[in-house]
Amino acid sequence: MSTRSSKGTKFVDCDVLIVGGGMAGCGAAYEARHWGRKLKIVIVEKAHIDRSGAVAMGLSAINCYMGMRWNENTPEDFVRYVRNDLMGIAREDLVYDIARHVDSTVHLFEEWGLPIIYDKQTGHYKREGRWQILIHGESYKPIVAEAAKKSASEVYNRIMVTHLLRDSTRKNRIAGAAGFDVRNGTFYVFRARTVIVSAGGATHVYRPRAVGEGAGRTWYAPWSTGSAYALVIQAGAKMTQMENRLVVTRFKDGYGPVGAWFLALKAIATNVYGEEYERKYVEEQRKLYGNYVDAKPFPTCLRNDAMLREIRDGRGPVLIHTERVLDTREKEELGWEDFLDMTMSQSIAWASLNIDPKTTPSELQTSEPYVMGSHATCSGAWASGPSDISPPGYHWGYNRMTTVEGLFGAGDTVGGSAHKFSSGSFTEGRLAAKAAVAFIEDHPDERPEVDDSYIRSLKEEVFKPLETFEVRRNQIVAGTVSPLYIYARQGVVRLEKIMDEYCAGWGQMYTTNEYQLTRGLELLLMLKVDLQNLAAEDLHQLQRAWELHHRVWTAEAVVRHTLYRKETRWPGYYYRADYPKLDEVNWHVFVNSRYDPDTQTWTMSSEPVHQLVP
Repeated sequence: MSTRSSKGTKFVDCDVLIVGGGMAGCGAAYEARHWGRKLKIVIVEKAHIDRSGAVAMGLSAINCYMGMRWNENTPEDFVRYVRNDLMGIAREDLVYDIARHVDSTVHLFEEWGLPIIYDKQTGHYKREGRWQILIHGESYKPIVAEAAKKSASEVYNRIMVTHLLRDSTRKNRIAGAAGFDVRNGTFYVFRARTVIVSAGGATHVYRPRAVGEGAGRTWYAPWSTGSAYALVIQAGAKMTQMENRLVVTRFKDGYGPVGAWFLALKAIATNVYGEEYERKYVEEQRKLYGNYVDAKPFPTCLRNDAMLREIRDGRGPVLIHTERVLDTREKEELGWEDFLDMTMSQSIAWASLNIDPKTTPSELQTSEPYVMGSHATCSGAWASGPSDISPPGYHWGYNRMTTVEGLFGAGDTVGGSAHKFSSGSFTEGRLAAKAAVAFIEDHPDERPEVDDSYIRSLKEEVFKPLETFEVRRNQIVAGTVSPLYIYARQGVVRLEKIMDEYCAGWGQMYTTNEYQLTRGLELLLMLKVDLQNLAAEDLHQLQRAWELHHRVWTAEAVVRHTLYRKETRWPGYYYRADYPKLDEVNWHVFVNSRYDPDTQTWTMSSEPVHQLVP
């Protein structure tokens, strides 16, 4: 297949196009090469594959590992855990599929050089919790990226993918993707027989806790801008569980994760009066949310709910008592390395706030909401499951293929299957790639067709913010406020304000109602109109402009889903004040949506939840 360039446009033809070089994208590249030895496999990454995605800074643990070779857990155990943590709603076929393959992925990581910590007594990997194993993971991503680079035919770094391409003759058939080089402005058109979207979820859709100069300090990657969702939504793929956004409990200001402290070090959290509160509200929660309060472990959202009740009643801040558990040098090293491996800002926050974790407890805080499908929530595309275990309605073609023919997803992109984390996302990339290669083999003569006129109009649309700035900048005297255009940063602040105030952000204690959601949707649609006047003074700001587009599409899906689901299914993540209870009779279902790119309309629907594991 050929590559040609003309007038700043570069065309790249390939068999498998992987959009996003994070953990899922790396898994896709590795597996695609295994099954498709002669195929042209192309990875397109917005940053640089060596340090991109949620694992870019490193990790201190792999959070999804069964340990089947030591008979520690089974895939069935994991499905039950995920189902309970998601308050009864999970695509059990997708969860099981990851669980039965994830151990082999972790063993690959160790073969490639990832230092995994062993327990000296058992000879097994050292556990942080039931599903987590400890690693020395500062170089986790570069190690995994090396395998992907060796597998791919070509890796294009620094390319912002703005749109997926539909086939010109078959509207529900994917044909590739388009975007631009953020360093030199070359417009790229990737024509592909199959596309695997493995981009990131979304931060900065909601107003962050850290503002001003600290606005980039979030827990989930600040450069994850909802591309996993916006790209597939605009291509016409059906989405699921977009209302299931995630709120995490973290160390205040530094956003340091709490997992190692609670699971490995056995630290406890109390209110400001020293009272343990987590199980304090179980009977009140039972009246609202049913017997999910009896699940072991206690569901993540219900732990958040208990914490928020303490804060609402004036017994905050909630404190994590690090000073009670750092009683040996080994524990102290584990506590510090937990952050030095992946959240160095927490160590800096301790130093700047004059906190010694050996002597002083730290405040905990719930984060702003994030939209993601790979952590403790499951937003994303409605994807076909594996043929051997998926029930009718969950399987319509190739594993991890969306409702758009030839378009696959992995990681944050695929909805319904939470708790993948890094190893599960890599594994899902492998599953998607194996299926994508099978799709190619089953359609040997199909080649994507994209109209040249569409490419020209798309290129004009992509670079329009540069032209807007150039033409209109001389019509104001000075400053950044103009009646003629807006900057991406101004649009982000406006988006965050809308979502925080109308769609259950932290400023509203994660609470909303039908009026607020309806008004929020109106304001979002006004913002979408104003995005036609985005201005970018350079390529960096052009990237920010298209990241804003993706965030707004993601936000719209979140609002529409939250408005459609008339219950409070995940207290602690969001509350519908007008429907404060969990409703098992009417809403034990997946909430799905589809945007029709031809009519520019949304359709909401629901799908049944099938329990496959007793």
